Amino acid sequence: MPATVKGVIARSKGAPVEVVDIVVPDPGPGEAVVRVQACGVCHTDLHYREGGINDEFPFLLGHEAAGVVEAVGADVTEVAPGDFVVLNWRAVCGQCRACAKGKPQYCFNTHNASQPMTLTDGTPLSPALGIGAFVEKTLVAAGQCTKVDPQASAAAAGLLGCGVMAGFGAAVNTGAVTRGDSIAVIGCGGVGNAAIAGAALAGASTIIAVDVDDRKLSWAKDFGATHTVNSRDEDAVEAIRRLTGGFGADVVIDAVGRPATYEQAFYARDLAGTVVLVGVPTPDMEITLPLLEIFGRGGALKSSWYGDCLPSRDFPMLVDLAQQGRFPLSAFVTETIGLKDVETAFEKMHAGDVLRSVVEL
Repeated sequence: MPATVKGVIARSKGAPVEVVDIVVPDPGPGEAVVRVQACGVCHTDLHYREGGINDEFPFLLGHEAAGVVEAVGADVTEVAPGDFVVLNWRAVCGQCRACAKGKPQYCFNTHNASQPMTLTDGTPLSPALGIGAFVEKTLVAAGQCTKVDPQASAAAAGLLGCGVMAGFGAAVNTGAVTRGDSIAVIGCGGVGNAAIAGAALAGASTIIAVDVDDRKLSWAKDFGATHTVNSRDEDAVEAIRRLTGGFGADVVIDAVGRPATYEQAFYARDLAGTVVLVGVPTPDMEITLPLLEIFGRGGALKSSWYGDCLPSRDFPMLVDLAQQGRFPLSAFVTETIGLKDVETAFEKMHAGDVLRSVVEL
């Protein structure tokens, strides 16, 4: 029968979040109910609260989560009750033109649970990124559940559900950073530092962290940056060129997603180098670049969707690397908090005081 549990919602644009009762239905065909153990507080959740994604309030926030499958519906083969899983927001369909080409990481028909979770008065909730995991239990499509090593920390593993995977994948999957490469990362929050950690794991020889906050640059060193640049104090493009023999970096990642930082990334790459945009811009943002420069510099301008990841491949791999001490997944967890502390966590995140606050349930 349906369960009534506690969860965090954003009822209206800009209003403080609330902890309320949520009704979670039994799983239908292709669905699973997951008892959430931990969920990271991501900028995307704040964007939902501020109306920056859409206006389909009320939202059930939270999406960077790990937990245990409690029940599954008919025709579910991916997971079973008792499985420890990380939730993902791009459950591949296996049938669209991207999947048919053998590129499921670009699936154009990802899907979520069909049934809504609701308030106790029957008001349907819009789950953040189709997950909604600031809640004791959540209903998702079974394909959104990825089994990983059950010995892993839920607080750390859940971060693969969004920010860490986005940054790691931007460097390793989209940017194809490999041994001996030079890379610059603009913006050293959770996503940017995950890109730095990924580049270090991949064997990049020069890893340049760029930010306006010395505290974040210090974190970047801990994740593997070989050089840091405070772009308040010096021109980022000139600094990156100086640190790469005057040429520019092989790969430059914009983990901020603003016209100014994208332009820095464009001009800071080497000839035939790659720019990767993983920071999410707002709908009103535009950029103008000389077409001759785009042609003359060659290379590639790429956007990274969820780190171009395939959860079934990448989540278990990164959890295993973390368990072996080869990838610093736990280092992204700054603090653990309760459901009632999400609003305060948003304030800390906005101030740049944390890499990730993680709700433990």
